[in-house]
Amino acid sequence: MSTSPLMQAAVLHAYGQPLSLEHIARPQAGPGQVLVRIKASGVNPLDLKIAAGQAAHARTVPPAVLGIDLAGVVAAVGADVNGFQVGDEVFGMTGGVGGIQGSLAEYAAVDASLLALKPRNLSMREAAALPLVFITAWEGLVDRARLHAGQRVLVHGGAGGVGHIAVQIAHALGAQVFATGSADQRQAIEAYGAIAIDYRAETVAQYVERLTGGEGFDIIYDTVGGATLDASFAAARLYHGHVVSCLGWGTHALAPLSFRAASYSGVFTLLPLLSGQGRAHHGAILRKAASLIEAGKIKVALDAAHYTLATVNDAHRAAAARTAQGKLVVDIA
Repeated sequence: MSTSPLMQAAVLHAYGQPLSLEHIARPQAGPGQVLVRIKASGVNPLDLKIAAGQAAHARTVPPAVLGIDLAGVVAAVGADVNGFQVGDEVFGMTGGVGGIQGSLAEYAAVDASLLALKPRNLSMREAAALPLVFITAWEGLVDRARLHAGQRVLVHGGAGGVGHIAVQIAHALGAQVFATGSADQRQAIEAYGAIAIDYRAETVAQYVERLTGGEGFDIIYDTVGGATLDASFAAARLYHGHVVSCLGWGTHALAPLSFRAASYSGVFTLLPLLSGQGRAHHGAILRKAASLIEAGKIKVALDAAHYTLATVNDAHRAAAARTAQGKLVVDIA
């Protein structure tokens, strides 16, 4: 009797418990899927929340293989797949939520529409760090706020995961970019192409007056949430301002925004994975990412530490400690 091939994976068996390294069945590529031999898996704050049982919106129930982002090599191509062949280097935001196997494993069978060819000038580690943060930034700035050249864009949390990519996208598309951060983040924020704002040194009213003559910003991307989203409402441009948030999950008073006749949009990047709708758009966004990256307009901040499936819990602890100097990545191969 033949046995199915196995692969190594890090498995979450119970919320709040360390991931367990074990052998599980290797998936096969079904119709519309490609089998990816995973080389690197990006670590996102959401992975930690899922593991702790604090992310009901991700619809992940143990036992589960986490890991939202991946980079790897196409090992097999299922029926009805066009545009990919065995040996292609790819990246994407492909699972780890909604019961879909994640990237903390040697292989994953993923919806081909979620993938794009890896930028030629990126390593597997760099590519694995990008999908969720780039898609989140792009959906907010381009899909929701309709960013165009010449606009004044404010990014809250400009040195963070989504923030540093949002700054670079806005800059690449011709906007005048501003970003909040701490004083010690000024150099990094300016290197990404933004004018840095020390949020501890000035009030919202003060930097709105200083930088926009009191008029406000055309687009504000909040990547922090909470009180920062409230501050965004007060900094939007009269009549034409648009506030976008990827963390607008609290209760907020809309009066400051309404009194400025401005608008608001939320970004929920997981929706195509959870609903099955709009997945091809994520692949299209990553093709845009590859184009900008290969043109030298986008760089990802990557922490220098290396982790493997055997030390994935150390990677999660490092992410929880918030001491990393950029995105954390787990090497799989």
